[in-house]
Formats: sequence, C-alpha cells, structure tokens
Amino acid sequence: ELQQKVEETELLKTELQMLETERVRLSLVEEKLMDVLQLLQQLRDLNISKRALGKILLSTLESCRDPQPGKAHLFEVLDTLYHELTACELLQSQPLEKAQSCQSLSNPLVISC
Repeated sequence: ELQQKVEETELLKTELQMLETERVRLSLVEEKLMDVLQLLQQLRDLNISKRALGKILLSTLESCRDPQPGKAHLFEVLDTLYHELTACELLQSQPLEKAQSCQSLSNPLVISC
C-alpha cells in the first residue's frame, strides 16, 4: 500500500510539472498575442491600408505553412506575425521614442514547448 502511495505521489508530481509547463507556454502565447495586438493598434492609428495589412498577414501565413518540428505552431505564427508587423514601413517611419517603445514589447525569452 505504501508503494502504491509513492507511485501516486510521483504521478501527481509529474502531472503538476506538466501543468506548470503548459501554464508557462500559455503565458508566453498570451504575451506574444498582446504584443501583436498592440502593434496592430499602432498600425490602425497610423492608418495602414487594408491591402498592406492583408499582405502582412498572407506573408505570415505563407511562411508558417509548414510547422517547424519541436516548435508550437500557434506561437510560431504569432512570433512571425509580430516580426512582420515590426518590419512594416509605417512603424519604421515613426519618431524614435515610439519606435523604441514598440521594440520593447517583444519578450526576448523564447521557449520552445
């Protein structure tokens, strides 16, 4: 009976570790999504054309068509979209202080889940 309790405890520890890993992964996805939404808001405020925004989105989807092994596809798409948006000419032509605040949105820590 004691052995069974030890095995159950180990199983619960493993499940807890998996849940914590998932929580961290979801937290990273949420942060990247917030960064993307902030960039989209900035571009909307700069009156980006729907055509230009559509090209950015299509470019992102095209480059993420084949998921990379070992990398969460959703995070890969969000990360690629973030980089496509930051490369947008409208954001590049902003005054220096806005560009710096925009660049600080990205989390340099990227964990492959």
